[in-house]
Amino acid sequence: MTKNLKATLTVVLVAAGLLAFLLLVNRPSTPQPVAQSGVPADVLVREDSHRLSTAPDGRVTLVEFLDFECESCRAAYPAVEQLRAEYDGRVTFVARYFPIPSHSNAQNAAIAVEAAAQQGRFDEMYRLMFETQSTWGEQQVSHAATFRQFAADLGVDMAAYDRAVADPATLERVRADQRDGHAAGVQGTPTFFLNGQRLDPRSIADLRTALDQALGQ
Repeated sequence: MTKNLKATLTVVLVAAGLLAFLLLVNRPSTPQPVAQSGVPADVLVREDSHRLSTAPDGRVTLVEFLDFECESCRAAYPAVEQLRAEYDGRVTFVARYFPIPSHSNAQNAAIAVEAAAQQGRFDEMYRLMFETQSTWGEQQVSHAATFRQFAADLGVDMAAYDRAVADPATLERVRADQRDGHAAGVQGTPTFFLNGQRLDPRSIADLRTALDQALGQ
C-alpha cells in the first residue's frame, strides 16, 4: 500500500468516525415514531385489552407491551404511573403481555395477573408485580406460589383464581397478546406505541413530549 493511499484511508476513517460521533451527540431527544407498515389498529388494542385508564374521547392511546420480569419495564413503571396521573381523562393507557422466554417467571407472572384480571383486579396485580419484582425476578425457581400469595393478599376468590391459572384459556390469553406484539414488530420490552406508531423514548420527558404532541398541545 502506498503512502498516499494510506493517508487517504486514514482521512476517510477519521472523517467517518467524526460523522458517527456528531450523529450520536446530536441524536434527537424526543421520541421518533418508527414507521409501521400494515399493522391493523386492532392488533395493538383489542376489545379485551387491559386498559389501565381510559380517555372518553379516545383520541390518544399509549400501548405498552411489557414483561413483568423485565428490569427495563420495572424501570419504566414509575414513569408510566406518573403519566397516567398527569394525563388522566385525556390519554388511554393500555398494557399488553409480552413475556420474554428467557425470563423464567415472566409467563407465570402474566398468567397470575390475567387470573386476577378475571376478577377485576388487573391494576392491583399489575402494580404488585412491578413493586415486588426485586424479590422474585431473575430467578430460575418457579414463583407461581409467590404470585398466588399476591392474589390472596388482594382478597380475590382463590378457588376461582386457581381454576383460572390451571385453565389453558388463561395462557392462551397471554399468548394472544404475544402474537399481536410479534405482528406489530415487537422484539423486546418495554415497547411503546402511540396512536399506532412505535416510539423510542429515552426518558419520561420523551414520552410526555410525544403525548403532548398527540394531544395538540
